[in-house]
Amino acid sequence: MEDPNYHFLKSRFHISEDTYSILRRLSQRRKLKAGETLVNQGSQNRKVAFLASGLMRAFSTLETGKEITKNIFSPISFVGAFSSIVKKEPSKFCYEALTDTVLYEIDFEEFKAVTQQNIQISNLYNRILEYIFILYEQKLIEDITLNATERYLNLKSKIPDIDSLIPQYQIASFLNVSPVQLSRIRKALP
Repeated sequence: MEDPNYHFLKSRFHISEDTYSILRRLSQRRKLKAGETLVNQGSQNRKVAFLASGLMRAFSTLETGKEITKNIFSPISFVGAFSSIVKKEPSKFCYEALTDTVLYEIDFEEFKAVTQQNIQISNLYNRILEYIFILYEQKLIEDITLNATERYLNLKSKIPDIDSLIPQYQIASFLNVSPVQLSRIRKALP
């Protein structure tokens, strides 16, 4: 049976087995339990991760104590405090496992060094950046064009059992609605 991580990278980014072998050598498998963090808000991290299983979120806690969820990551996703890593400054977000997860971490500086020596890895890096940009652009468009019910249904289409996996307040935070509004949305659906 083909490795699902390789299959995803091959189908999405057209990588070779040799390129995948390099990535495997650079990466370390890591498990996080629900509630554990990959990166804490205000800390700096040098690693990016490939989420193989489980759910994670990126959120920021405001001075008022309110949490704002920027993203919910499901397999297969690239996860990390990219701005923090590139700018070498503290992360504005916390990256937390919502369920037990398996991910593969790569030290960003080591990865960048390999991109300087290997054109296939460099091309892969460019394709991944394009892919991430497109995903964020799609999310931005959805956030400004879809109403809360449509955003909820869109999330459920991506993660059908989301309601049983994470607390309502985390879903509401991601949708930018209150838990009460989310409850009303759920009740109004057939």
